[in-house]
Amino acid sequence: MKSKSVLTQTDVTQILAAARAEAQTQGWAVSIAVTDDGGHLLGFERLDGCAPIGAYIAIEKARTSALGRRESKGYEDMVNGGRTAFVTAPLLTSLEGGVPVIVNGETVGAVGVSGVKADQDAQVAKAGVAAVNAG
Repeated sequence: MKSKSVLTQTDVTQILAAARAEAQTQGWAVSIAVTDDGGHLLGFERLDGCAPIGAYIAIEKARTSALGRRESKGYEDMVNGGRTAFVTAPLLTSLEGGVPVIVNGETVGAVGVSGVKADQDAQVAKAGVAAVNAG
């Protein structure tokens, strides 16, 4: 039987705190979602001033990153490169801002952020991932 790392509630709290701190330092009103490796929501915050749609998009970005085992930006790049069929893929959002949490080479979860420009969403998500020293 194989053993694997999993995100604990402490990890989720650290991820949310680090992502929130990055967003607040930058003055960005975002939603932040943390999922497990199956894309199931473990933690979520919608900062003051973030549009309600940001909540949905952040969760979908995290889910996409967890299930795809890669940054959601990869799917955005595919669509922008002409593979428009990915726009209709189920459970996928082809928008930058979903970042996997990788431990010992395996995806254990993901962070999704929405509310500002795509690269800024990714910046906030990566700050959250860095909080658990994953990579």
